[in-house]
Amino acid sequence: MDERISKYFQDELTKSERVKLLQEAVHDDKLKEQIIEYQNIHTLSGMAPQGTNKDAGRQSLQLFMEKQRRTVRRKYLIKSMGYAAAVAALVVIVWITAVNYVGIPENYIAEQQEFFVPAGQRARLKLPDGTFVWLNAGSTLTYPSVFGKERKVYLQGEGFFDVAKNQDSPFIVSAGSLNIRALGTQFNVFCYPNVEMISTSLIEGAVKVYRPEDEVNGIVLEPNQQLIYNQKSFQMLRMQNKDDLLWKEGIYNFKSERLEEILKKLELYYDVKIIVKSPEILTYRYTGKFRQRDGVAEILRIIQKIHHFKISENEERSIITLYRE
Repeated sequence: MDERISKYFQDELTKSERVKLLQEAVHDDKLKEQIIEYQNIHTLSGMAPQGTNKDAGRQSLQLFMEKQRRTVRRKYLIKSMGYAAAVAALVVIVWITAVNYVGIPENYIAEQQEFFVPAGQRARLKLPDGTFVWLNAGSTLTYPSVFGKERKVYLQGEGFFDVAKNQDSPFIVSAGSLNIRALGTQFNVFCYPNVEMISTSLIEGAVKVYRPEDEVNGIVLEPNQQLIYNQKSFQMLRMQNKDDLLWKEGIYNFKSERLEEILKKLELYYDVKIIVKSPEILTYRYTGKFRQRDGVAEILRIIQKIHHFKISENEERSIITLYRE
C-alpha cells in the first residue's frame, strides 16, 4: 500500500501533497481501491471507545470488512455505480456500522472527514446527523465525524443539501466567503475554487446567507429564490429552471446558454482545459440535456453537430481545442 495513504488519514501530508494524492487516484484504479479500503477501516476503528472496548470494536469491524469483501466486490461497485458512487455507499456503511458495532463514546472527539468527488463523477452521502448531501464533480466536503452544538460543514464545488431537522442545532455550510445557515431544508450551493461567484438556490424551507463577520445583515431566502454573490454584491433572482439541479441524477441541463458559459462548467465538471481559437464559437447558444457519464468529448460532439466547429483532443494533457476552419 502507498505509504502516503496512511499519512493522509493521520493528517501528516501537506495540503499540496494531499491534493496530489487525490488527483493521482482519479487516474489510478489500484490507488483508488487502496484509499477506499483504508478510509473505511480507519474511520470504523477510530469510532470505537478507548481501551479493551476499542480492541473488541476493531475486531468486530475487521470481521465486517472481511464479510463485505466476500459479498460485495469493490470492483463490481466501481464498475456498476462509478467510483464516486461506490465511495458514497461505503461512507454510509462506515457510519451505520460504527453505530451498530461499537456505538459512539460520550467523550469522542470529532475528527474532520474529507470527501472528494473526482472529475466526471457525482456522489451522495449521509452525514452523521441524517442529512443527505449530493456532490457534483470536482467537489470536496469536509465535515466532523460527530456533530456538536452546531452542524458545520465546508464545501468547495457544488452540493445539494437535504438537511435533517434539529431545532437545537443549526446546520451551516461554509462556502468560500459566505455561510449558509439552515435548520431543516433543501438547497443547492455552487462554490467552486477560482470561480468568482457563489450561488445559493432554495427549494424548500428557509436559509440565511451571510458573511461570517456580519451575520446580522444576512439575507433570508424563500423557496424558489436564488442568491448570487460576486464577491462584491448580492443579487436576488427567482429560480428559472429547476432542471438545473438535475446534476444530482447525473444530468447536465443547459437552456439557451451561451457556449462560453457551458464550456466553463464542462471544465469544472471534467477537469479539462478547453481552448477556443475561434471567438465566434463562444457566442453560440445551446439548449439540451446530457448524461454526465457520456463525458466531455461526447457532449462537445453533440453540440458540434448543430454549430459545426472542429474539435482537437490532447488526452495526455487533458486539453480540448475548438476552432473553425
